[in-house]
Amino acid sequence: MMRPAVDLEETENARQDAAERARTGEGPLLGAGRAFAWMLIVTGALGLLASFVITVDKFRLLQEPGFRPSCSINPVISCTNVMSSPQASVFGFPNPLLGLAGYGAVTLIGFGLLAGAGYRRWFWIGLNMGTLAGAGFCMWLMSQALYSIGALCLWCCLAWFATIAMFWCTTLHNLKHGIVPAPRRPVIGLLEFPWAVPVTWYLVIAMLIATRFWTYWRSLI
Repeated sequence: MMRPAVDLEETENARQDAAERARTGEGPLLGAGRAFAWMLIVTGALGLLASFVITVDKFRLLQEPGFRPSCSINPVISCTNVMSSPQASVFGFPNPLLGLAGYGAVTLIGFGLLAGAGYRRWFWIGLNMGTLAGAGFCMWLMSQALYSIGALCLWCCLAWFATIAMFWCTTLHNLKHGIVPAPRRPVIGLLEFPWAVPVTWYLVIAMLIATRFWTYWRSLI
C-alpha cells in the first residue's frame, strides 16, 4: 500500500532538518516512536534469551562432557556440535557472552526510548554500527555452521533472526531522520516497503539451510 504524499513529504522535511542539525552539531535529542522502541525491546530480549540459554548449556558441556543440550535433536540440528567447535569461542571465550552484553544493552535502549529518552546523532550512528557488526558476525557464524561445522543451533538461529530485524529497523530509523545521509528516492522506496529487505534476507537464509542439508531433509520423507 502506498503511503500518502503528505507523509512522504513530512519524512523528507524531517530528514533535511536532521541533516542540517547534523552538519551544525546543533538540535534537540532525537527519540523514537513506540513501535521502534518495542522492536528493540523484543529483538533484544530474544537475543538475550538465546545467549543466556547457550551460555548455560556451554558451561554445562564444559563441566559434563556427556551433557546433551535440549536443542540437540538430530545430526543437523545439533547444538552440541556447534558449541564444541572452535567457532563458538572466536575471541577466546564463549560467543554468547558477547550476546549477553550486546542484546542486554539494546533492550535497555529500547526501554529508554519507550520512556521518552532521546539521544545524539553519534549515539544513533553507534547503535547502527553496532547492530551492523552484530548482523555481520551472525552471518559469518551462519556460514561456518552450514559449510564448516555442518550443524545448526536453534538458539543461534533465533539470535540471527533478532539481530537482522534489529539492524534493519535501526537503519530505517536513521535513514528516515537523516542521521545517515542517503539519496532521497531510495530512502522513500525503503520506507514504503520496510520489510522487503529483511524478508528477502530471511528467505535467502532458509534457502541456504534447505539446500545445504537437502539430502538429510529428503531422508525424513
